[in-house]
Amino acid sequence: MSSTHLGVYGDWIEHAGAPAVRESAQPAADQVREIVRRMVSTAGDDDGPSDVRVERRWTADGLVGEEISYSVGFGPRTRARVLKPADATGPLPGVLALHGHDGFKYYGREKIADTDEEPAAEMRALREQYYEGRAYANDLAAQGYVVLAPDAFCWGSRRFPLAEMPPQVREDAVDGDAAAYNAAAGRHEHLVEKYCTLLGTTFAAVVAREDRIALDYLRGRDDTTDRTASIGLSGGGCRSALLRATSSELTAAVVVGMMGTYNSLLDQNVVSHTWMLMPRMFPPQVDWPDVAACQAPAPLLVQYNRHDELFPLGGEEAAHERISAQYAAAGSSASYVGQFFDGPHKFDRAMQAAAFTWLRDVLAVK
Repeated sequence: MSSTHLGVYGDWIEHAGAPAVRESAQPAADQVREIVRRMVSTAGDDDGPSDVRVERRWTADGLVGEEISYSVGFGPRTRARVLKPADATGPLPGVLALHGHDGFKYYGREKIADTDEEPAAEMRALREQYYEGRAYANDLAAQGYVVLAPDAFCWGSRRFPLAEMPPQVREDAVDGDAAAYNAAAGRHEHLVEKYCTLLGTTFAAVVAREDRIALDYLRGRDDTTDRTASIGLSGGGCRSALLRATSSELTAAVVVGMMGTYNSLLDQNVVSHTWMLMPRMFPPQVDWPDVAACQAPAPLLVQYNRHDELFPLGGEEAAHERISAQYAAAGSSASYVGQFFDGPHKFDRAMQAAAFTWLRDVLAVK
């Protein structure tokens, strides 16, 4: 095993030994849960959201929506969108829709959830690239769910103001220029991870804590049942996997376009990925498939793209086999579904339809 991007240091991987350990290890599910629990606990207690406010309400396209905000204990208030059918007469299952990384931090919830207003041109372009033009949270809500789409730490309402970034990070970017902000935010994420290290935590842990707070809010609403799921593409899939691993209150999880083995990323894909995917507290014997599978027999759907430029097919297939084996060992093979689709990194309409059908079955939506 070597790495194109390590060049003359390609032999460092074999010297380090961790890849061989990850490939051969078979950690027990309770061991993985404890490892992940310790990692995410470094971000602080899950106290639930405070000072929840409804900023505005609307009705459009058969849905009622709310723009809410709340505090997670530090930094700017989190903004989130809540969507549900306008004709709903009782509590519905809840779905936490988790936006991706996308190298696009200027917006968060806006990527996947619409209001009654026209989305920004940048959002329409992003949706065409990754979602076949859809605000999928709205389509999901229309099928009989209360859908919550919150901003993650460092995105949208939770982003770091450009003016407060160090000059060497923001360079020539100016306020209001989303593309320039995203470039600066990409550089700034490395600084955020440094601060996380100094503060005894990880970027992944902070993001996961805020997703658990969002889940607490969703489950506590009067219009939701006790059956809840999470869903997300790419960075949102990473968030969904971490939430699945760290919350016993989640009924089911969908992970889209984010699953492979660490070893498969070592050649050329480390440079492509967020610090969310590479938390420093993961020991050598644990891999992402282990994290996704550690709550077996809880229902889990993972969707893979065969030509995903961020996750090599060999690593996807190895991850699928590893998750399948762990669900089989738990006596619940049918509770895990792995679906492979042709095409690049995406969550297109065919994948959305398959995911929505699976969610309807596991959440018992009539």
